[in-house]
Amino acid sequence: MSSAARRPRPGRPRRIPEIDSELSPRDQILDVCARLFTQNGYAATSTRDIADAVGIRQASLYYHFAGKHGILEELLARTVRPTLDQLDRIEAVTEEHGAPSALYALVMIDTGTLAEAPHNCGRLAQFPDVLAEGESKQYKVIHRDLVDAYARLAAQVSGLDVRGCLLAHLVEVVVTNRADGLVVDEHERHMIARTVLRVCGATNEEIKIAAAVAWAELVIEPAA
Repeated sequence: MSSAARRPRPGRPRRIPEIDSELSPRDQILDVCARLFTQNGYAATSTRDIADAVGIRQASLYYHFAGKHGILEELLARTVRPTLDQLDRIEAVTEEHGAPSALYALVMIDTGTLAEAPHNCGRLAQFPDVLAEGESKQYKVIHRDLVDAYARLAAQVSGLDVRGCLLAHLVEVVVTNRADGLVVDEHERHMIARTVLRVCGATNEEIKIAAAVAWAELVIEPAA
């Protein structure tokens, strides 16, 4: 195979002050895109804009992602996947600790995921330029899994058919608050969790127990 036919290796990003050099090249691209997409809009951000901001050649983006759409899919997935990855652990303890504790834990984990999403990229799912072009189709599939989990646990708490999307919207106030410049801390996340349980008809005593159990047993990762 001639040297001309060999596929060139991707170059590493140039050193740019606002980029975390400890991130991998792929994660640097994601971090930059989270900032550009949320600040300028998804449709208004070109692959050239991304390459220039990261400090790489435009062609080098395609060593890490199939295109801009692939970057968007990964950013959106990162606002849901960390919570989904813990669903089995949350739902497995429902029988031992009760559905209110599991639901409380789900809210705390979900709000934590959204609060930590870089550059508040949870907003992207609400952007008209993302919705209009169907760019969030894959995100909607995995987000539906999360909504269904809310509905399952809420039904066990209330004994009624509670719409999971209603509870998900209550949780996603985190995104709105961050967009308004507010810091979403642990205290506010607990307030959201209590609100979700009240909507499901939980008593004050059930909420108090759920908060203690969820924080001690579910939200904190078990030691390796």
